[in-house]
Amino acid sequence: MASSLCLNSCAAVPGAAKQILSSLILLHKFPSSLGHKYCISKTSASLSVPITDKKEIRSTDLVALEYADLNLTDKISQELGHVRIRQHVNPLSSSFSVPAPVPNWDEVFKDPTLPLMVDIGSGSGRFLLWLAKQNPDSQNYVGLEIRAKLVKRAEFWVKELALSNIHFMFANAAVSFKQLVSTYPGPLALVSILCPDPHFKKRHHKRRVVQTPLVNSILTRLMPEGKVFIQSDVVEVAEDMRKQFDEESGVLQHIDTVDPSVLCDNEGWLLNNPMGIRTEREIHAELEGAKIYRRLYQKRKEY
Repeated sequence: MASSLCLNSCAAVPGAAKQILSSLILLHKFPSSLGHKYCISKTSASLSVPITDKKEIRSTDLVALEYADLNLTDKISQELGHVRIRQHVNPLSSSFSVPAPVPNWDEVFKDPTLPLMVDIGSGSGRFLLWLAKQNPDSQNYVGLEIRAKLVKRAEFWVKELALSNIHFMFANAAVSFKQLVSTYPGPLALVSILCPDPHFKKRHHKRRVVQTPLVNSILTRLMPEGKVFIQSDVVEVAEDMRKQFDEESGVLQHIDTVDPSVLCDNEGWLLNNPMGIRTEREIHAELEGAKIYRRLYQKRKEY
């Protein structure tokens, strides 16, 4: 079964929202090109953004536009209080050392035999929710997140959207990934690790999510021709992840060696996001002018 069900096959951002998004980005880069004041109204997203200069363009506004077709409500946020996506936590803490309970997959998914995508560090969940909505009958999705509030809100949105092919779990991937995926009835088609917590200090590098045991668990369970997608806006983190997956060249191939039409820069980073939608961190980083470093690997057929 093909493992690229959600790569380059998802619908684009709705036309009107995409036009507005392009205008916002254009204004951010070239404020004089659209005049001193530019007012945007997007009814379906319930969003009105008055703009007088580029400082007023917020990443939250761009996120709302990018994910406009989800039409998510903010009801649950009042109950949870402020939810910080970039709040770094210590995954080595004893409070995160207990494996997450394995769910009853028959209860979680309408069809638990479908190919599975696991997003490690799913954040708010919007990225995975968008993919699940685009592929309701062809793929299942699991988001693993170490911040309980984010998981609770994401699960609220799952119910609100009435999706039966996505599930979010409060879990430390380093502790829980192997057990969770080994019990899943269907094939593991794709694992994504997108803009993980950087843990900048050298003594904290051991807290980074991509470590040898996790890489081994991914490779063991990944189906032949299954994919691993990694990205970060922090070059040191991207290079650290890349080094560990590049070392598995006997099992993995980078996508441009499989499909020459996939373009990379001179350093081997993907030029484009292959998922059809950007993560929230990606949107924020690009608004700030940062480069996104991406790699997409495919497991060899013979494994």
